[in-house]
Amino acid sequence: MDDLDKMPKIEEHGGTMPHQDFTIDSLARYLHLNPHQVTRLAEQGRLPGRKVAGQWRFPRAEIHHWLERRIGLSDEEELIEVEGVLRRSGGEEEQAICIAEMLPEETIAIPLLARTRSSVFTSIVETAMRGGLLWDPEKMIEAIRSREDMYPTAMEGGIALLHPRRPMPGVLAQAFLALGVTATGIPFGGEHGGLTDIFFLICSVEDRGHLQTLARLARVIGTSGFLQDLRRASDAAEAHRLIREAEKNLTP
Repeated sequence: MDDLDKMPKIEEHGGTMPHQDFTIDSLARYLHLNPHQVTRLAEQGRLPGRKVAGQWRFPRAEIHHWLERRIGLSDEEELIEVEGVLRRSGGEEEQAICIAEMLPEETIAIPLLARTRSSVFTSIVETAMRGGLLWDPEKMIEAIRSREDMYPTAMEGGIALLHPRRPMPGVLAQAFLALGVTATGIPFGGEHGGLTDIFFLICSVEDRGHLQTLARLARVIGTSGFLQDLRRASDAAEAHRLIREAEKNLTP
């Protein structure tokens, strides 16, 4: 079986993440692979890394982005496994993140008043500000713009999961989400090349929580009929109800 056929597991020991690059051995422990598998994947160009003085080094930010992409490509069974591993990674088993609780009605815009890629950044952050949990909107706008310029988050199905490249605890009271649905699709980049009209903004304060939120949100988004129903929502209250119902029906 290919080493990447299944979503790699996050190491379950220790909730903090130092800033130094991964080595072959530390990345193997983090992904629950063996060092030979990591070396082979790196040599095949399937892991983001570089050789320094003949030794492989893997930037944590790049590995974080790679994991985000793996979550986006995972199916329901793999996402359930990812959620469980991430909940255990801080020590004791935590409760699953609740998307409906992280996304209050006041941070939902139906419709989101944006017609261009640039205005999406401003409008979704203005929507996020309504919750009173974001202290520096300009810094958040620049962070998500830079992230999109580097790695677009637009996915098939007309949805984008906006977020900074790294969590921003310095400008947030706590982790939360914002959501906007535009009246028409907008060219927003991404590999699929289609239009995007549903925009989630993920505001995280630490890496593990960000990945947990991303995995949980991916499960909600993947619920049959959810995106179509969300596009038909008339207001924030209806959109929030749809999210609560979709999440309630998820397997724990």
